[in-house]
Amino acid sequence: MSDESSQPAPAPDAQGRFRWILHCGWRGLCPRCGQGRMFRSWLRIVDRCAVCDLDYRFAAPDDGPAFFSLCIIALPLIFLVVWIEVAFDPPGWVHLVTSLPVMVAGTLLPLRPIKGWLVASQFVNRAQEAGTQALWSKLHGTERGDFDQ
Repeated sequence: MSDESSQPAPAPDAQGRFRWILHCGWRGLCPRCGQGRMFRSWLRIVDRCAVCDLDYRFAAPDDGPAFFSLCIIALPLIFLVVWIEVAFDPPGWVHLVTSLPVMVAGTLLPLRPIKGWLVASQFVNRAQEAGTQALWSKLHGTERGDFDQ
């Protein structure tokens, strides 16, 4: 385990924390040290950071990445596809060749950065479900009860 004082950390102000979350999430880096990898495969999170030994048991983005991908990206793409249909009335194969790949790529590719942003945000903001601090402490054998960090 490396010395935590030499590790980069998110700035104390809100803008610095937000930039840190975006930086770590987009690049898939550890939200504590900014050097280790957050993902072991495309969407699978590592158990521990190889650099600073951060335990990722706190990470619970659940369905958040899919929700944000569908709401932020898929809805505008659906409007684009509907506009193309109404404006140009193309044959069905045109939608299979153009619209379907754009929809699939547009909703699947952002999942990893969105998941990274959510995990980094959970770490930086010490997010956990309300009323679970004592249970977390009991389950993971910590006295502080805050993510075993």
